[in-house]
Amino acid sequence: MTEGRDGGQATPAGSTGSPPSFRSGELSDPKLTAALRTLELTVRRRLDGVLHGDHLGLIPGPGSEPGDAREYQPGDDVRQMDWSVTARTTHPHVRQSVADRELETWLVIDLSASLDFGTAGCEKRDLVVAAAAAITHLTSSGGNRVGAIISTGAQTTRIPARGGRIHAQAMLRKIATTPHAPDGVRGDLVGAIEALRRPQRRRGLAVVISDFLGPIDWERSLRAISGRHDVLGVEVVDPRDLELPDVGDVVLHDPESGRTREFTTTPQLRADFARVAAEHRVEVRQALRRCGAPLMSLHTDRDWIADVVRFISARRHSYGAGAGTGGVRS
Repeated sequence: MTEGRDGGQATPAGSTGSPPSFRSGELSDPKLTAALRTLELTVRRRLDGVLHGDHLGLIPGPGSEPGDAREYQPGDDVRQMDWSVTARTTHPHVRQSVADRELETWLVIDLSASLDFGTAGCEKRDLVVAAAAAITHLTSSGGNRVGAIISTGAQTTRIPARGGRIHAQAMLRKIATTPHAPDGVRGDLVGAIEALRRPQRRRGLAVVISDFLGPIDWERSLRAISGRHDVLGVEVVDPRDLELPDVGDVVLHDPESGRTREFTTTPQLRADFARVAAEHRVEVRQALRRCGAPLMSLHTDRDWIADVVRFISARRHSYGAGAGTGGVRS
């Protein structure tokens, strides 16, 4: 059960396709525990048997991760010679490689102040937690590891990549209870992506979850990430991000700049707002495409799990099993 947005009677989670509310900031809050449990059950019930599968190796061949060196044996591939060890020991050595049998997924979670907003079934922040839960469920089986970098603009939190259900639950709980950014603090998506670059990690899947509002100054950093990892962008959208309602005089507050202004929502203003919003979304999609990253859009006024299923099914049909989904295949 999730509490209604108007504070009224609670409604069953998932009845409208909306994730439960995570407005509580207490780790021990029973409502938070119940919300996370409801989210887990919803994800498992609707995604199990639909999208699960083994991941594909990111590089063909015996493996891509460097392993131990051993002495050369007749028949070994001379292209695997480890010349530094050979020079140091004066005996020929080859470098063994470790096969990509495990997938390492990193979530870049944007929890800037613009995500603390929602006018439909949930807040965008709730949908970020739900998206993280879905990606975790799809990629954490079979010994795979999942980690996260959480950024509010005021602080950045790193959760090491580990496997197992207990780690996944703890990671989602940490995401859900991350303190809100203070008023007037801008988000730092560039810093969060850069935090994924250093130190360098083994090849895997990088998932950026954000509303991507604001300047597109993160493209260069994300393009550097895409040179080593598969990349997926998850866009969280509210209807008011796309158009203004016809409500006459309205006071708007930007939590990332701290500015408050009063407007009259004239037809011209609404048309200009919708045009600029549509142009920005096109620019975001083009920037991600240049980084080799597909974009999955989740809306606060739609069934988000159905959107996940449609997105990955479309990628499977377009590029074959596993393509564009971080190696997830049926």
